[in-house]
Amino acid sequence: MAQIFGFNVTRLKEPKKSDTFIVPDSQDGAYDIASGGFFGNIMDLDGRDKNNIETIENYREIAKHPECDLAIEDIVNEAIVASELNQPVSLNLDGADLGKAVKDKIREEFDAVVSLLDFSNKGHEIFRQWYVDGRIYYHKVIDNKAPKKGINELRFVDCKKVRKVRDIQKEKNRDGVEIVKNITEYYIYNDKGFDLSATNSQGLKITKDSIAYVPSGLIDQSKGVVQSYLHKALKPVNQLTIMEDSLVIYRMTRAPERRIFYIDVGNLPKSKAEQYLNDVMNKYRNKVVYNASTGSVSNDRNQMSMMEDFWLPRREGGRGTEIDTLAGGENLGQIDDVEYFRRKLYSALNVPVSRLESDAGFTLGRDSEITRDELKFSKFIQRLRKKFAFLFLDILKTQLILKNITTTEDWEAFKEYVQIDYLQDSFFTELKDGEILTTRLDMLGSIQEHIGTYFSKAWVQKNVLHLTDEDIVEMKEQIAKEKSDGEIEDEEEDY
Repeated sequence: MAQIFGFNVTRLKEPKKSDTFIVPDSQDGAYDIASGGFFGNIMDLDGRDKNNIETIENYREIAKHPECDLAIEDIVNEAIVASELNQPVSLNLDGADLGKAVKDKIREEFDAVVSLLDFSNKGHEIFRQWYVDGRIYYHKVIDNKAPKKGINELRFVDCKKVRKVRDIQKEKNRDGVEIVKNITEYYIYNDKGFDLSATNSQGLKITKDSIAYVPSGLIDQSKGVVQSYLHKALKPVNQLTIMEDSLVIYRMTRAPERRIFYIDVGNLPKSKAEQYLNDVMNKYRNKVVYNASTGSVSNDRNQMSMMEDFWLPRREGGRGTEIDTLAGGENLGQIDDVEYFRRKLYSALNVPVSRLESDAGFTLGRDSEITRDELKFSKFIQRLRKKFAFLFLDILKTQLILKNITTTEDWEAFKEYVQIDYLQDSFFTELKDGEILTTRLDMLGSIQEHIGTYFSKAWVQKNVLHLTDEDIVEMKEQIAKEKSDGEIEDEEEDY
């Protein structure tokens, strides 16, 4: 543990830090330790690692459930749009105050990052892995002899094998108050995982800049661990599984009709009466069974199952031998309880319940027909995209600094203007934009006669057509040019 593996991205000048006794809030599930603590206590404090591993395994297990898998596929398909012509993500630098040459270099390196991830082909799987586990790790592989060549390879790291650690160094001031002096972050990698005993707590210490780590952003504040977006679905999935299994058992046991044979045994003693009943039962009982291994059919009379007929003795003085029919279970087609838990599962995953209906069509109509659930789902997808975008930004930052395209200080200055744009479903986007424009033009036609009396032209442009100041200036220039070229007629305005 004395040596550390990987590389560090250094600053030209470290910023001055003010004295504080409060440790910065960590939203990435890092393990906070005091300087001087030993590794065994770090990794198995109160069984945190074991519980974390079990939780991740539970996430992956419930993701295999058919209904849960269907909901996850809806989420991933909405977030990552596949296209044969365009890559799923692109870089937007419109808000960054950078020169054209620098922007071109940054876009070139971003394309290299997308290529290293093979995101055009594996984007769906990568996003799904991050969504299910609630976190994702990538190791940035570089040539230590030639770091200016940038990142050579990005290798996926199983989240069960790596942990982020924060080493917090505190000192007491003259008043005896512990002040946070320094915080060192690094990762611990163990190829065997951390779900073993506390005695097996060895691992490789890796620098912070060598790992790209993106958590879900959901933190269990009581335990300080990262949660997946599937965490809310753990209980509904288990409840749905129990209800489905119970339904199958009930139908298997109650669905078939069974007969009740009342056999008249007269005044026979108990032992002879039982023997007589067995003889009659074996004589008329026919239990045909299928042998799956051999493909043969045989008659097995060795044991009685709960789905077979009932044979009951009846003493002399009764109604004699009688055969009656026991009706099968009723209301076997009702699955309201199962549907309830299916809906509860979809609600826990923030997926519109309407998508459960297999026969429900999708309306490609006006924007006013969009349901509130679909609108909430769209906003949820946007939040997921924004969280996942940190994967590209982290790798891009390292790539730009290694290749001396920018410095750490410069990146911190313009990173907030660097945006990741995701490819939209072009057909639906076109329909939506068309409906929005049609609605705005209809409003413009209704308000046209009031322009110049109650509304100004500038107000209409900004509040009805929703044009920006830049759009208004550009439109005026283009209209003036087209009028001068004779492409459009120069009509006199009434206002």
